[in-house]
Amino acid sequence: MEIYRLSNKLPDEKIIKILRKDLFILIKKIALFVLLIILPMIFSYLMLAVYPDLLHGTVSYPLIVLSISAYYLFIWLFFFFTFIDYYLDVWIITNERIIDVQQKGFFARIISEQRLYRIQDVTSEVQGFLPTVFRYGNIYVQTAGSKQRFFFNEIPHPDIVRDEIIKLAERSKKKHKDIS
Repeated sequence: MEIYRLSNKLPDEKIIKILRKDLFILIKKIALFVLLIILPMIFSYLMLAVYPDLLHGTVSYPLIVLSISAYYLFIWLFFFFTFIDYYLDVWIITNERIIDVQQKGFFARIISEQRLYRIQDVTSEVQGFLPTVFRYGNIYVQTAGSKQRFFFNEIPHPDIVRDEIIKLAERSKKKHKDIS
């Protein structure tokens, strides 16, 4: 976890947990891409069964190759963008604050942070069959800051993370109360 360098690191601040979306979310998207890769192969097989001379035309063959190449390039780019979005969306929980890093496209990133002593409420939510079975869900952190609600989307074990955030927030409030 030390590979993450915290911006504006506070004195004695330590990384407690680094969260990403659940791995099952990435696996679902990979399954979709596999399906999108296989569909043209099935379509090609069916078209060649009906029109066996389709690949022998001087115009049709280059058009088919160009179309298939463009389709697979688009699928590869979409997959790459999905993986980058999955990997670079991260929530870092330290003993002093929560940092939310959201990747928006290839060249845009939004970073928000909130001090733990400002947290007013933490709610976890698991809705649906697959989230219940694979134990992933959402966490909402209500704060008194300018960004009033932090949203942890599709993270693993949201109940455990919620409990950890509540404990850290209580410690932070006690620490800041003692300092004041």
